[in-house]
Amino acid sequence: MPKYLISFENGAMNHFTEEDWPVVGRDSHAVVQEAKDAGVYVFSGGLDYGDDVDHVVVAGDGMVVDGPYPESKELIGGFMIVDVPDRETALVWASKNAVACRCAQDLREFLDDPAQTA
Repeated sequence: MPKYLISFENGAMNHFTEEDWPVVGRDSHAVVQEAKDAGVYVFSGGLDYGDDVDHVVVAGDGMVVDGPYPESKELIGGFMIVDVPDRETALVWASKNAVACRCAQDLREFLDDPAQTA
């Protein structure tokens, strides 16, 4: 089955008040548990993007350079990987994530690795 990355941008959840976080956390954890119960969950997590995090990019030649920066939209704020039969099913899970996290989700299919299917 294909695997899909469901993700959201860094900062997409910055509009919540302190009182909102327990409800958002509960709702997003419920979606993860539902995915586990359905047998489609692979992995998920939020990514640290605070001011004290050392963001770096390793260039194609192996050189390490500063960036991207936390204000940039190049950073992923959080993600979930699901293993589902088709894009339509992945869209259902992306929709559940969007509602639980109260922010837009990006859906991308992982490329097949011929070495793993041989």
